[in-house]
Amino acid sequence: MKILVLNCGSSSLKYQLIDMDNESVLASGKYERIGEKEAFITHKVNGQKKTIEHYAQDHSEAIDFTLKQLINPEYKVIDSLDEIAAIGHRAVHGGEKIAESVVITDEVIETIKEHNSLAPIHNPATILGIEASRKVMPGKPMVAVFDTAFHQTMPKENYLYPIPYRYYEKYGVRKYGFHGTSHMYVSNRVAEIMGKDIKDLKIVTCHLGQGASICAIQNGKSVETSMGLTPLAGIPMVTRSGDLDPSVILYIMRKENLTVDEMENILNKESGVAGISGLAPDFRVIEKASTEGNERALVAINNFKSSVAQYIARYAAVMNGIDVVVFTGGVGENQINIRKGICEHLEFMGIKLDVEANTARSVEKLISTEDSKVKVYIVPTDEEMMIARETKRLI
Repeated sequence: MKILVLNCGSSSLKYQLIDMDNESVLASGKYERIGEKEAFITHKVNGQKKTIEHYAQDHSEAIDFTLKQLINPEYKVIDSLDEIAAIGHRAVHGGEKIAESVVITDEVIETIKEHNSLAPIHNPATILGIEASRKVMPGKPMVAVFDTAFHQTMPKENYLYPIPYRYYEKYGVRKYGFHGTSHMYVSNRVAEIMGKDIKDLKIVTCHLGQGASICAIQNGKSVETSMGLTPLAGIPMVTRSGDLDPSVILYIMRKENLTVDEMENILNKESGVAGISGLAPDFRVIEKASTEGNERALVAINNFKSSVAQYIARYAAVMNGIDVVVFTGGVGENQINIRKGICEHLEFMGIKLDVEANTARSVEKLISTEDSKVKVYIVPTDEEMMIARETKRLI
């Protein structure tokens, strides 16, 4: 069975074609700047990468051109599009109505649209991808795998906010959590690596990238996570603020006479480590500057490391202990000094980092010492594979 996995952004399209008989990636790539004259696709097959400039007016045209690359005689991986059994879509927010991966129906699409206001960047893009897929490959079975679904196992005391209960009843205001597909994949994978049943482990997974979240996983289930009603909460991210005293928002709005939309933009796109440092919104740039004498960059990175460590320590209390900490995502997999700084904050818990092992990047690796009371691993995430597995299971 071959499954096409699509992850749509507002002007981008990431994809993988996976042969589920052996879980091998036949082709992958990314379409960028959809809707612009400079649109291009980067297509990868058999270790070879090809960049093609091709204008795509919308996601339908982008998907159509992407499919043509899969059967292109020059580097084709399938003979016909009929070989694609199903399409798996990454979806972000399904609220409480969708608590697991689902086969896409008109009702599912309407539910995603209902939650656009809680994921204004991601949900509309998902709809674009679904509708474009229906147009290009009518009748093809499709599955939506939701970031929020994995966290639906959180107990009520962990997902309710200490505000009037009527807002939960009327509007569904609660913690939902995100990056669930990634947290589910790396927690299951680290259990496999350790040769243990995931139900016997207390795991904290740290998905650290441009967006970032921490998750406490006990008995294989999410019991607490750092993101909330939206992907804005939790630890500071590259441009998102993370947790704040709510009065900070009200104070700035009054002082600057800002609208709700203007404040929302500041919190999502002008804050985080980039906001503190004043540098480009790129962890690599900011982390490098922090080692070269840029004081604001150093403060921003230290703030980030401390925040991650605090959440890990908090989740030790939630689960009454931790067996293993996992780093994943672009920052978690590659930023050596950030991992080191986070672990140094947690030495009181018995975490001992193997400095040499910690020089690894983007590979599955144990990076704690043999006598560390809590094991620490790097596990590269593979959300696309998780989406493909869920799609296969449902189809």
